[in-house]
Amino acid sequence: DPIYELVFPDAEERQRGLRALFGAVLSYTHRYGQVDTTPEAVGAACWLTPGNTEVTIWRMFRTGFKLQRAVASFRAGDRKRLLAILAFADEIHKRLLPGPLWLLWGLGVEPAHQGRGIGGALLQPGLDAADAGGVPCYLETQTAANVAFYERRGFAVAAGEVMPDK
Repeated sequence: DPIYELVFPDAEERQRGLRALFGAVLSYTHRYGQVDTTPEAVGAACWLTPGNTEVTIWRMFRTGFKLQRAVASFRAGDRKRLLAILAFADEIHKRLLPGPLWLLWGLGVEPAHQGRGIGGALLQPGLDAADAGGVPCYLETQTAANVAFYERRGFAVAAGEVMPDK
């Protein structure tokens, strides 16, 4: 994903940083959302459920500050870039959908297993739950291929914004 190449220009640091970040996201969404995975654990969809989309100090405490520890482990420049991107994305999210929603915080399938419908299948339980509750879903993505993937599953682009240089 190009956003992570921007955050972590160094490939080795990107690998280490993303492992820490995605581990923290998985832990957080397991407690405050819904995690759907395949039986073989070759992919996962990590959702934050309505009422749990704001990262609060209490929730950070209850998850062992894993997100904050992951981000604190990044090199200073990488951390600064990530926090700027997250602040920008959060501003857009709050402007577009300020009410209850299902937030897709992460979706991933091991590269060797991509293209087999696993990602779409992993999304379905969250989409079904959102539909049942009459609540919208939201996510952020950065590539045309990702946009096409999500549009095929009923998502629509709500804002095509570019982060300003800082």
